[in-house]
Amino acid sequence: MKHNILLATMVLAGGMSAAVAATDIVDNVTVDRFATERDGSYLTLDMTLGLSDLHVKSGQCVLLSPAMVNGNDSVSLPPVAVYGRNRYYYYERKKEGDTLATADAMKFMAKDMPDTVDYHRLLAWQEWMDGAKITLRRIDRGCCGNELMRDYGEIGRHHERFFPDLIYIKPKGELEKRRSLEGKAYIDFPVDQTVIYPDYRRNTVELARIRATIDTIRDDRDAKIDSVWLKGFASPESPYSHNTDLAIGRTAALKNYLKQLYRFDDVVITTDHEPEDWEGLREAVETSNLDNREAILALIDTDMDPDAKEARIKKLYPADYKFMLKHFYPALRHTNYKVSYVIRTYSNPEEILAIMRQHPQNLGLNEFYVAASQFEPGTDEFTEVFETAVRLFPDDETANLNAANAALRRGDIAGAKRYVAKAGNTAEAVYTRGAIAIREKDYATARKYLGEAAAAGLDQASQTLSELDKRTK
Repeated sequence: MKHNILLATMVLAGGMSAAVAATDIVDNVTVDRFATERDGSYLTLDMTLGLSDLHVKSGQCVLLSPAMVNGNDSVSLPPVAVYGRNRYYYYERKKEGDTLATADAMKFMAKDMPDTVDYHRLLAWQEWMDGAKITLRRIDRGCCGNELMRDYGEIGRHHERFFPDLIYIKPKGELEKRRSLEGKAYIDFPVDQTVIYPDYRRNTVELARIRATIDTIRDDRDAKIDSVWLKGFASPESPYSHNTDLAIGRTAALKNYLKQLYRFDDVVITTDHEPEDWEGLREAVETSNLDNREAILALIDTDMDPDAKEARIKKLYPADYKFMLKHFYPALRHTNYKVSYVIRTYSNPEEILAIMRQHPQNLGLNEFYVAASQFEPGTDEFTEVFETAVRLFPDDETANLNAANAALRRGDIAGAKRYVAKAGNTAEAVYTRGAIAIREKDYATARKYLGEAAAAGLDQASQTLSELDKRTK
């Protein structure tokens, strides 16, 4: 069966390349720098024809016609035509009647013929081209168009780069897609009070931060809040027992504020407290330039009674304590909060893609997988889905494995290595490491990984290992 393929003059980079040294292909014609390069839906043929030994009589024409052949499939490429003097002028006078060469041929008069001709052609890719041979046919015609000589030679073959099948893992669906938003609010209270005054100091801004978190979820029709957690902290400057009362009372005040603001049906609000935020104080001191930073850190790390500890810091390092009281302590009086909610599941690929564009955090890994299945591996869309998934689940082994395969399919070997490093050591992850090694032509490493994956029971690894042996024999 013949295939008609659109041709154009163009050179593309990438793909499979095969090269040969200069050699006679047909009588007095050599080929040098031959290469075939596959880039997606196109195949580029690139070679240099050596014509320095070609002699053409005045009334003759020599046609050099490349072709690509694989069994019954073939495609003829535009020829290079070299005309003798008389034949060339005849051609010039009767271009419309000249049938020796096609209109898209490269034509030369023998006396002006260059020693070498660079030949580039772009072909629309067809599956039969994998393994096809590239040939060159020479036909000499006389003044009346009669055939004087025919010669035929094989230039080389195009073999697709070995690209092993990649294994994408479908993640397990979540029984319940639970998510949460967390934050920290610095609510100001008058000294020794546990009543919230919304307009007091920066409370307008801080309370708005909590409300914005809750409203973000409440405004999402696919989300339902089921719990709110609050934990209040105080700073260490008062007796520990008093700070305990303040932390409890102020956390309760915030809980009541939210219950008045929202109608939380079936929402559980839990509270916790920590009388003095020594961990927060330590972080502040550790990143500071206090004169006695190391000594204060050593005291913070002791098991000393909190009141005694604070009193000792105040006594030994009064200047530093004064600075901490003014600049560090206010931030220690805060409330941590977490709003937990449940997201409904999605099964329609188009809906999943729409959600991915607007609220990707609402999707589970299995839903990303469903969306990716709508696209051809290697496309921008396919890669985007798995890269979005791994951004949201950066420590998930399955997300990293699928992202590694998507990156490898796109030719991003560095990205594939980065992801597969976090994909664990399952047979599939080991197999992907072998696939990466194949792309890097590190066949010894590829065989090592494929052998390990095969030993773990992965049939695809055995098949790929067998194919690798055939390809690299």
